[in-house]
Amino acid sequence: MDDQDTSFQNTSAMTNQPRHIFYGWWIVLAAFLNLFFAVGVIFYGFPVFYTAFVESLGFTRAQVTQGFLLGFLLVGLPFGLLAGVLIDRIGPRAAILSGVGFIGLSLILMGFITRLWQYEILCVTEVLGYVLAGPIANQVLIARWFRKKRGRAMGYAYLGLGLGGVVAPLTVNYLLTVIGWRIAIQTVGLVILAVLYPVGIWITRSGPGDLALVPDGTAGNPTDIATDTAPTKIRWVLRSTNFWLILIGSFLVVGAIGAVIQHFILFLKDLGYSGSRASQFSTILLASSLAGRVAVGYVADRLTKKNIMAVFYVTIGAAVLLLGISNSGVAIWIFAIVFGFSMGADYMLIPLVAAECFGTHSLGKVLGLIIMGYSLGQWGAPWLLGRIFDATHSYQLGWKIMGTAAILGAAIVWRVNSSRPNIIRAVK
Repeated sequence: MDDQDTSFQNTSAMTNQPRHIFYGWWIVLAAFLNLFFAVGVIFYGFPVFYTAFVESLGFTRAQVTQGFLLGFLLVGLPFGLLAGVLIDRIGPRAAILSGVGFIGLSLILMGFITRLWQYEILCVTEVLGYVLAGPIANQVLIARWFRKKRGRAMGYAYLGLGLGGVVAPLTVNYLLTVIGWRIAIQTVGLVILAVLYPVGIWITRSGPGDLALVPDGTAGNPTDIATDTAPTKIRWVLRSTNFWLILIGSFLVVGAIGAVIQHFILFLKDLGYSGSRASQFSTILLASSLAGRVAVGYVADRLTKKNIMAVFYVTIGAAVLLLGISNSGVAIWIFAIVFGFSMGADYMLIPLVAAECFGTHSLGKVLGLIIMGYSLGQWGAPWLLGRIFDATHSYQLGWKIMGTAAILGAAIVWRVNSSRPNIIRAVK
């Protein structure tokens, strides 16, 4: 009887023990904050400053967008692969902490600029920070901590990017109105440093092995984990059709997205909308992207990721073409909702498809190459759209070109073969 009572008590105690949250979800929170500030606020909030640069410093629309283009040409391209190698070797945590410093300090110094060359130099250093603390490091971080729930975790983390985009335009526009653009841009830099440094030091860990854990918090299938984490030879990746399909397809679509994001507020102001109203439309677009990130995160764990990616790419292209056909208020509302939802799926699907095709061990290097390539579209397309506008004084032709390019990108991604035969896996 005593043995039975003891057994019952032990069972009850085990049943009543609190369940601990898998530490990977704290990593998702850290990635959420990194993407909120280092990507969402910078990528979506920074264009709000363009009007001030044009009016206060006399820059043209091509010049305000060419700063980041130069950054990616001078830093993003040569340093993209190096950053991937660095992330694979020293871990995402150290890379993120370094990148945060470059981003924050660049914004603070930008509050003192008076010349175009000063703006361009600081754009270059800001891009360096973006490469280190932005998508590559956080995508690798999530991919290392999760396997079966990778799509869901990536979706939650990328809510940070979307939410940053929702908050940033209205917040930056308010700061511009209240304290002027110079103090406003410095304030943004200080907030980024004050938030992301503590997060990186106290929360972020580069992989589950740092805390003697395993992906998803469960052992899973040892064979699957070994296959997913086996090294991949980069020279094989470069000879892979999948790599070039992902690279070219994302180059075209991310280019179209970048063109919209960088010019959308300027486009709306040309239609007669106030800065506040234009920021509200931008907020609607980015709020819609939040729903896209959550929905796609769940769907991606159940369906073929590359097919989902292609479908959303087609939708993005069709939405951009809509801007080239109609400038009515109804068309802009439809565009903001449809484009935003589809855009929410884009950036998080690229690392999921890449991980499915190439594994996670060398994912930093693979993503470094892919992001290095599509960054040319991300910043080159806005510059091209600015040149088209400067020549034609209209965005209509530019929107048609960008929409067509995105649809072509969707067709290319559809051809990706995401099955990964073991014969192509090799140890360096």
